[in-house]
Amino acid sequence: MPFTRNNVIPAKAGISALKGFFFAALSAICYGTNPLGALHLYAQNYSPETVLFYRFFTAALLLLAVMLAKGSRFKITLREFRALVAFGFLFAVSSLTYYASFKYMDAGLASTLLFLYPLEVSVLMVVFFKEKIKVWTVVSIAVSMAGIALLYRGGDGATLSSVGCLLVFASSISYAVYMVMANRINLQMGSVKMTFYAICFCLVFLLLYSVTLGSGLPPVLTEATSWGWGFMLGLVPTVLSLIFMVKAVKSIGSTPTAILGALEPVTAVSIGVLVFGEILTSRLIAGIILILGSVVLIAVKKK
Repeated sequence: MPFTRNNVIPAKAGISALKGFFFAALSAICYGTNPLGALHLYAQNYSPETVLFYRFFTAALLLLAVMLAKGSRFKITLREFRALVAFGFLFAVSSLTYYASFKYMDAGLASTLLFLYPLEVSVLMVVFFKEKIKVWTVVSIAVSMAGIALLYRGGDGATLSSVGCLLVFASSISYAVYMVMANRINLQMGSVKMTFYAICFCLVFLLLYSVTLGSGLPPVLTEATSWGWGFMLGLVPTVLSLIFMVKAVKSIGSTPTAILGALEPVTAVSIGVLVFGEILTSRLIAGIILILGSVVLIAVKKK
């Protein structure tokens, strides 16, 4: 099934649009669990590139099993190869810079700052593809950004790292380009096959970085809990998130899928409160309400 060529959903495709919103929400929630596994592995003294290697290695094995079970064809054309290499590179850059930012700032804050990408997606679609931004889209982005601003508890003594901010910006812009390309390139393949090859090429780029500029070849994990967190990272914020994202982009386009990603920082904050014992203040509650409000707005107004 080819990718949608625009972000306009016909009225007769209402059911498809609802599925698209559902998949976009699931993708954001799954991706928001990244800090949960990464921080546990960092506590065991593993580097960002090592954590990412096992995340994507596990994901590739899971997708390979799915493709074999479905009897999928592995053959790709030269055009598809070039596109998938680009997808893999962009996702490697986005993931590596995002995980590296955890070393310089709170993971929850990094997750909220990553949400610059919906705005970047909208700007890219306007600049390069002449897409018109409607009033409700601008309002939705503004409301979600206001919510994210509230999620940052600036009055509690927290400071922003310039290095961390640059890393998160690099992550968000590369992810925005990834989403736009996924929307505009008409690859004749299913989401599982596309995700499998993108992850495989992502693994290649991560290994090249690790060997040349990083900590070297990834060490073998020695603890059962390490493998457990690696499996969790491969399944939830990788396989499930990417497959749901591709399905959402096919149904409703890049911009609404990106805006529904507002649920990602909400998930990160929820993990901080429930798992790491962070306090849920009135400021956080207000931010979450604004973000959820933007999600409702984008879902109601999308035709």
